[in-house]
Amino acid sequence: MNGIIYEEDYIGLFLLVTVFMGGGAAWLAGRAIASTWRPWWHVAGYMLILGLAVRFIHFALFEGTLLSLQFYAVDTIVCLIFGFLGYRATRAGQMTTQYSWINTRAGFLRWKRGAAAIAGTGSDSG
Repeated sequence: MNGIIYEEDYIGLFLLVTVFMGGGAAWLAGRAIASTWRPWWHVAGYMLILGLAVRFIHFALFEGTLLSLQFYAVDTIVCLIFGFLGYRATRAGQMTTQYSWINTRAGFLRWKRGAAAIAGTGSDSG
């Protein structure tokens, strides 16, 4: 996997910079985008920029290749995964908090319509 996913001799550098630092920043960015009720595709745009920042950290601190499409793609994909997870987790919380009368939590990343909303016997029906 050395040379395919990461270019350093030690996988710990890849895990530290790309997964922990880049992924953590992506998670927080995804949460911030969701908390301002922006659409999901904003996450993709910001993660393209964050992928450049992660690539620069590899270059500046660990003598990695700055202009490598392969490693930029890997860094960006990791950021996209964490960014979308942070976005979806926050959005699920928003939908069940803001619209608790119609939605219930169906897991960490999901929500579903409540039984009262499906049956049409919610508190707003009259």
